[in-house]
Amino acid sequence: MKLGAISTTLIEYPLEGAASRMHELGLDCIEIGVGGYVPKNHCNPELLLKDEGKLSRFRDILEENALTLSAFAVHGEPLHPDPRIAQPYREDYLNACRLAEKIGLERLTLMAGLPEAGEGGIYPNWVLSAFPTRNLDIIEWQWEKRLIPYWKEQARIAVDHGVRLCFEMHPGDMVYKPETLLRMRDAIGPVVCCNLDPSHLFPQGMDVIAVIRQLGSVIQHTHAKDSRLIPEVVRANGVLDAKDFRDITRRSWVFRTVGYGHDELFWRDYVSTLRLVGYDDVLSIEHEDHLINTREGFELAIQFLKGIIPKVPTNMLWYERNYETEIGGLDE
Repeated sequence: MKLGAISTTLIEYPLEGAASRMHELGLDCIEIGVGGYVPKNHCNPELLLKDEGKLSRFRDILEENALTLSAFAVHGEPLHPDPRIAQPYREDYLNACRLAEKIGLERLTLMAGLPEAGEGGIYPNWVLSAFPTRNLDIIEWQWEKRLIPYWKEQARIAVDHGVRLCFEMHPGDMVYKPETLLRMRDAIGPVVCCNLDPSHLFPQGMDVIAVIRQLGSVIQHTHAKDSRLIPEVVRANGVLDAKDFRDITRRSWVFRTVGYGHDELFWRDYVSTLRLVGYDDVLSIEHEDHLINTREGFELAIQFLKGIIPKVPTNMLWYERNYETEIGGLDE
């Protein structure tokens, strides 16, 4: 298993500085933001596609720092009803696909998006209740008229460029739990995969280990990011919480640096269960903890994960091998 990080963790650095720091800290991989919510200061696909010199320098920076590019991150709002928001995202997505094909990258990490509630709507609408019953019609309209048609088209583009779409399950998005991710995959095809980020699942009450077992080989990329429920707040107000992320004294849950939300045993189970279902690839660290400085939290997460992730591929155990055959049998 390999250890990496998403470039937003070091967003204040240029790519050279971010890559150098990741190399100094002993990381193997980098996931680079290329649009959507993420600034393009580490990689602007549109520019690199036009300038071979800049593209060559981009590749050299990664090679000089012994970093493998695990994915392009293009998280945004593709289904937003306002074309001023949706169209720039689509352009970022297309350029990410084109550049990925050009450099041989096979994964994008992204979100499915959230549409309006019906024809003529001007704001996205996330439905969380079957009451009033018209909400059920809204959900089906969002799936059948917006999400599936849009992503069928984008999936064809992804397939043409040789990339897999690794969707992050996220509250406030149409794809926010395994059931919705699998519905999307069933409708669109195996190009739809999962970027597993446990920090968004804990606050929804999910057992992340059970999620890994359910999704299995659909998991094609992972984030190492933690969160923690605040029991006394949950008991009084539940887990649905739209307060500002910085309002950490009143929220029912908060993002935490890896190891500060869940203990070492959970994270050992996390990496072991990923291996169990066939995932033996990158853990990409993401930091959004308001209680720990970003640089310090990043380094703490690396130290923590280095101590628990297995680096070497598994092998046959002693009782699974026929040593007598291998050494020619015992002398009689």
